[in-house]
Amino acid sequence: MNHATPLSVVILAAGKGTRMKSGKAKVLHEVFYSPMVHHVIWSVLPLEPTRIAVIIGHQKEAVQQSLKSFDVEFVVQKEQLGTGHAVLTAERAIEQGSGTVMILCGDTPLLQSATLQEMYNAHHASGADLTLMTTTLDNPTNYGRILTANDGSLRGIVEQKDASKEELAICEINAGIYCVERDFLFSALKQVGTNNSQGEVYLTDIVSIAVEQGKSAQKYITPHSMDVLGVNSRLELSLAHSELQKRRNEELMFCGITMHNPETISVSSGVTLGKDCLLKSGVSIGGISMLGENCIVGNGSVIEDCNIGDNVEIGPYCVLKGLTIPENSVLPPHQTTF
Repeated sequence: MNHATPLSVVILAAGKGTRMKSGKAKVLHEVFYSPMVHHVIWSVLPLEPTRIAVIIGHQKEAVQQSLKSFDVEFVVQKEQLGTGHAVLTAERAIEQGSGTVMILCGDTPLLQSATLQEMYNAHHASGADLTLMTTTLDNPTNYGRILTANDGSLRGIVEQKDASKEELAICEINAGIYCVERDFLFSALKQVGTNNSQGEVYLTDIVSIAVEQGKSAQKYITPHSMDVLGVNSRLELSLAHSELQKRRNEELMFCGITMHNPETISVSSGVTLGKDCLLKSGVSIGGISMLGENCIVGNGSVIEDCNIGDNVEIGPYCVLKGLTIPENSVLPPHQTTF
C-alpha cells in the first residue's frame, strides 16, 4: 500500500538474549522453521516500507548472513547501551524528512501484518507524534507497565525493575512497538538520560519526553496479546512455535485439508497440499514439498522436499526425503525409499 508519508522500519536485533542460555544470538533461534527475526521482517513487508534498518551487535556477522536474502540495511550498535541507544545508531540510515519510523523488536515472531497496519493507520488518523502499542496481560511480569493519565492519554512507561508496588499491579503493558515521527524521535533520544537501575538509554523514556513537551502521545491497544509475545526464554520459544503451527494448520484446514490431532502435525509454509488430503497424528511435512489431492499420510510420517502425486497413500512412520512419488501409489509403513 502507498503511504501519504514515507514509512521507515527499525528492527532491534543487537541483543544477546541471556535468558535463552545459548551461544547463539537470540534473534537467530528458529521458531516454526525460520529464525525469529525473519518472521518480524515478513510481518512488516506488506506495509511497503521505504527502508528497513536492522540494528545488529552481538554476533553481527551471523545475523547479517541470516538476512542476506532480505533487502535491509544493517546498522552496527558497537556497545550494548540500551534500546534507546540502539535506535539512535540508526539516525544516519533514516534521513531527515522521512516521515514515520516504526520500531519493532527482532524477538517478536508472532506479529501479524494486519495489526501493524492498523496501528500505522491509527497513528496517522490521530495526527500523533508518537503512538505506542500496548496490550493487557493476566501476568504482566517482566514487561514495562503503562502509566495512563486521568483522561486516558499516555503518560509514560515504567520498567519492571523501576516500578513501585502500585505500578507493578498494572496489567496494561508496553508491547515494544512504536510509530514515531522521525524528527521528534531522534531529538527526544538525544535528551534521554541513563538514570535508571540498568544505567542504560531506555527507548521508553521518549514517551515521558513527548508528554513533557506537549507532543501528542497516543496508545494503540491490541486485543491480540499473543501477537506481541517477546521470546526471551526457551519456554517462550516453544509457545511461539506452537502458535505459528496452530495458525498454519487452521489455514490449511480452512482450505480443505483434514487433520487428526492438529496440535501434533507440523507443515512448513513452503509446502503445498491438494484438497481432501488427510494428515494423521504426528505427521511432519517440511522443505518445499508438494502433495496432490486425496493423499493420505499415516501416523508419524516425515516428508521433506518430496513431490507426491494425487491419490497417494503413505503408511505410518515413513521417512521420505527428496522423492518423487507418482499418483495412485501406496507405500507400506516404515518406508524410506520408493
